Amino acid sequence: MVPSDAVSLLSFKREADLDDKLLYTLNEPYDYCEWQGVKCAQGRVVRFVVQDMGLRGLFPSNTLTRLDQLRVMSLRNNSLFGPIPDLSPLINLKSLFLDHNHFSGSFPPSILFLHRILTLSLSHNNLTGPVPVQLTLLDRLISLRLDSNSFSGSLPPLNQTALRVFNISNNNLTGPVPVTPTLSRFHATSFLGNPGLCGEILHKQCDSHSRFFGSSNNTASSSAPLGQNEESTGIVVVTVTSPTQKKHKKTGLALGFTVGVAVLAAFAFVIALVKKQKQKQNQNQNQKQKGSRKMEALESTPPVTTVVEMRNEELKVKLEEAHKSGKLVFCCGEVQNYTLEQLMRASAELLGRGSLGTTYKAVLDSHLILTVKRLDAGKTAVTSGEVFEKRMEMVGRLRHPNLIPLRAYFQAKGERLIIYDYQPNGSLFNLVHGSRSARAKPLHWTSCLKIAEDVAHGLAYMHQASSLIHGNLKSSNVLLGVDFEACITDYSLAFLAGPSSFTEDPDSAAYKAPEVRKSSRRATSKSDVYAFGVLLLELLTGKHPSQHPFLVPTDLQDWVRAMRDDDGCEDNRLEMLTEVASICSATSPEQRPAMWQVLKMIQGIKDSVAMEDTTLTGL
Repeated sequence: MVPSDAVSLLSFKREADLDDKLLYTLNEPYDYCEWQGVKCAQGRVVRFVVQDMGLRGLFPSNTLTRLDQLRVMSLRNNSLFGPIPDLSPLINLKSLFLDHNHFSGSFPPSILFLHRILTLSLSHNNLTGPVPVQLTLLDRLISLRLDSNSFSGSLPPLNQTALRVFNISNNNLTGPVPVTPTLSRFHATSFLGNPGLCGEILHKQCDSHSRFFGSSNNTASSSAPLGQNEESTGIVVVTVTSPTQKKHKKTGLALGFTVGVAVLAAFAFVIALVKKQKQKQNQNQNQKQKGSRKMEALESTPPVTTVVEMRNEELKVKLEEAHKSGKLVFCCGEVQNYTLEQLMRASAELLGRGSLGTTYKAVLDSHLILTVKRLDAGKTAVTSGEVFEKRMEMVGRLRHPNLIPLRAYFQAKGERLIIYDYQPNGSLFNLVHGSRSARAKPLHWTSCLKIAEDVAHGLAYMHQASSLIHGNLKSSNVLLGVDFEACITDYSLAFLAGPSSFTEDPDSAAYKAPEVRKSSRRATSKSDVYAFGVLLLELLTGKHPSQHPFLVPTDLQDWVRAMRDDDGCEDNRLEMLTEVASICSATSPEQRPAMWQVLKMIQGIKDSVAMEDTTLTGL
């Protein structure tokens, strides 16, 4: 009996190879695995690459689509014509190359069912009609090429975090290019040859009637960064408003508070505004109390934007007071790109509140963007000013691509600020939970592997390069950098507060190792490893640690598999990652590996997967 995969290949050749370029003959049952362009694994075709073969004919239905173990299909650079058939049975397909042919018809809707697809190239064909909005559902895409067709309509708001190759040029698309974090990464050349496209990314003004998704002004709220350290609880913007701008500000969206409010509300370390140089001590004290009340009112404000406009004469800040009470200290030989005065004049946007304090995004006059964390005096008062400075000096010396660098700090009269680089793409918490529906699938396992490796790199470096530990690792303390690399923040700040600060916080408590959770013991490097194991399970399942059941390792595998609802094709890889998570989250700290050993485990998984994929796909 002829194997079904061989029948599928011969059926394809019959209609797609009218000039008999493929010399396929079946003499032995498994000869087809040796045919040109065919690769098999355990007797099943996993790779079919017949590019540049001069094929001429139709792509017949019910032929190659019966190769249900196919991972890679490439028919590129041939002369195939007609519509693209239903490809939905190819449930394991990861790479599809149909470019440089003469295919016609609309975008194949069946491709939208290929949820494992990583690379899709349909460029240089004769495809027409709209690019379907459902293309955004293919959340694992790394490469997407639709250029040189005749697609029309608007461009969907593609926002696949893994997308690295993208080209939609030379089509008939119209309207604004959606300002998503993903599309914003690509150069204008990816969109050229579409005269009707416009918007911020192309630096081209849109007509009002073409705002399908909104221009940069309209999409500010939808494309704003997600919360950095914690779930975003609201936005408070602080800015300077002159009298000549007042009537314009009233008609637009609220942009912010004045400098005085920025100082009082956001950073809370500048003394209240004064009009005269010489004031009595009791007047100064009254002003401070007013500032404190304003800070409390601001931090209890619901998540809406509020505007306060002040007169010009009230914008003069008595900076001498701040200089007397403290100074801005730059860490590790950092270049002083800004001064205390510039920081106090900065506009501030509330990003979130966490177990140690409140985090702001600060935009300076020079357009430099910083993240400023104002520590809660009530929780960090257990450490003296000298201890605080020593700890900041130690933390400030750490430099690693997967650690958010501490740039500067400030302390004066009970106020403590810590200044970091701003990360534009939000937190891992928001990536996993924030914008995903309750029924959404967890991140693809390759994304889990990449994030896990990044976090392990940062922790291993911290443990080996210093005596410091993180002490409060959680998904909201992992931020996504410009290239969506995972970077750890808030490391070693737990030392500044008592253990009760975190036991009171259920979000932090869920990551705590048993030996820390059940006593007043300080966190250790082994408790960091435990938190990493919990974080890895959070990545694999999409479930917050508060929802993780207590399971033995064998049952843990079944739970992870059930939460992912995969079809079993990636079981081996998921099992390896789950095993790492299980080892890290062992109850006894003595049974947990060191962080450098965890990193080696993850790199071993990465290397084995790369070798396997190279063998199967040749890519």
